[in-house]
Amino acid sequence: MCGIVGYIGEHEAAPILLDGLSKLEYRGYDSAGIAVYDGSELRMEKVMGRLKVLEELTHGGETMKGTAGIGHTRWATHGCPSDVNAHPHFNSEHSIVVVHNGIIENYGKLKRKLEAKGYEFLSETDTEVLVHLLTEYYDGDPISAIEKVMHRVEGSYALGIMFKDHPHHIYAARKDSPLIVGASDKGNLIASDVPAILRYTRSVYYMENEEIVCLSKENIRFYNIDGDKLEKAPTTIDWDIDAAEKGGYEHFMLKEIYEEPKAVRDTISPRLKDNDVVIEELGMTDEEIRAIRKIDIVACGSAYHAGVTGKYVLEGMARIPVEVDLASEFRYRDPIYEEGTMAIIISQSGETADSLAALRDAKEHGVRVLGIVNVVGSSIAREADNVMYTWAGPEISVATTKAYSAQLAALYLLALKFAKVRGTISKEEFGQLQSDLIQLPEQIETLLGMKEKIQRFAYRYLAADHMFFIGRGIDYAIALEGSLKLKEISYVHSEAYAAGELKHGTISLIEDETLVVAVATQEKLYPKTISNIVEVKTRGAFVMALTNFGHKEIEKNADYVIYIPKTSSYFTNSLAIIPLQLFGYYVSVGRGLDVDKPRNLAKSVTVE
Repeated sequence: MCGIVGYIGEHEAAPILLDGLSKLEYRGYDSAGIAVYDGSELRMEKVMGRLKVLEELTHGGETMKGTAGIGHTRWATHGCPSDVNAHPHFNSEHSIVVVHNGIIENYGKLKRKLEAKGYEFLSETDTEVLVHLLTEYYDGDPISAIEKVMHRVEGSYALGIMFKDHPHHIYAARKDSPLIVGASDKGNLIASDVPAILRYTRSVYYMENEEIVCLSKENIRFYNIDGDKLEKAPTTIDWDIDAAEKGGYEHFMLKEIYEEPKAVRDTISPRLKDNDVVIEELGMTDEEIRAIRKIDIVACGSAYHAGVTGKYVLEGMARIPVEVDLASEFRYRDPIYEEGTMAIIISQSGETADSLAALRDAKEHGVRVLGIVNVVGSSIAREADNVMYTWAGPEISVATTKAYSAQLAALYLLALKFAKVRGTISKEEFGQLQSDLIQLPEQIETLLGMKEKIQRFAYRYLAADHMFFIGRGIDYAIALEGSLKLKEISYVHSEAYAAGELKHGTISLIEDETLVVAVATQEKLYPKTISNIVEVKTRGAFVMALTNFGHKEIEKNADYVIYIPKTSSYFTNSLAIIPLQLFGYYVSVGRGLDVDKPRNLAKSVTVE
């Protein structure tokens, strides 16, 4: 959520800030603003609405001259979307300006104290507390003022700061919200994520918690919260810059759906060697794997749905008990960590606040933590005991597709590895599963060839108010993710249910022409799912069924059928989810919505 950029160097700052913010639109926002030092004053422009409004207001940045500036896209937390609540925020003298991502949890207490001292608040935001605190503590030394503020505030933050008295410097600080620093020979930058600066540099520093950075045109200096200087080494980003662009596709989401075969292949291929699963980054001996007594999978949103599949796969293959928790619930239920527990934290961004908190809780209790993340150098990647990267590349659309598929692939690899080491599958079974895994990318490509068929069907349901997804076992996990894809980008009310629960209340919602998507890829559960299809059909539902090639008899009960290639029952999610992603995409397109930036949503949820 929210996006921060900053630049100081040889070039005009405003166009670079606007360009950087445009690369962060996927994070979700409702207003945008920039501040630039013009040679004598700090100038600011900010507006509610899309970034294009700010671009038009500043003529692409041409009306805001200056080579140092900071910018922000805001996703409202404290205070509704408005011009006043938009960032940046000035102090009353317009001598300090701040942009902020995160939440200041004790802002109410701090605000009352500052108001008692005569500070006037113009907005409803928690961020304005920061700029007034900086003013209170500033005595000519920006680093000292920032340190004192960091000691006073509670919560999460990534900050970009400029002081009128120090026009040749930009300052930044972070705690529990992502912030990176980019270095180039034409100037230096700060940003919330790599795509914002990829056009200007591939040399990146990852800031740790409670660190401060001072940037000038020529230098970058890091400090800890006590003002001690730090030495940090840069990381070279090897992304293809085209990976962060649309590449001729109408939307990033469609482009990223088409990149799923590559994402799955890139995640699987390096870890399949000599007819074995080799996960070097796992860092576990065979003895340690055999000693695992329980696994806690913790995640949010689509990553949680991947975890639900992971439960079925790990328990089925490796016979290890698995609990799957929403991170926002896990951290507050006082989980029981038994001896031999392993935690797996799944997150595309590696910055998800609730997942990061769960990771820290597990580590405090001595539990080994494996992070499955897509962003190199992210907080979860750095703080986990071990990290398994999903090599999906940058994912820009808010609705995850290829990162989700790569997470599934990572979980399959783990299950195969654990099963082989623990001796819970035969050599023949291992070989067949490995072969099925290798075929997944090609099978996904086959399913992508059905997009016109799915598009035609999706356009029949553009006016639908309600849809339901049902399935059993892994099919239930598929239904969860298919339903989420639809609702988050099309705004159609959609729910997923375990098909066996229909008679426990859900079936009362079925009426004439209600669309029910029935997922039936699990051979052992196929007859029972057919019975559930019949149940909803007799109550007037229109049923779209999704099943394996060969199950022609389903056409007797379903109105519309999509077939997926045959694979292991453990791996069907990777195939079945493709038509459901395309279905959600085309419903959104047909309704004329902003597919890549759905309302009220953010790509990386870095606050609770």
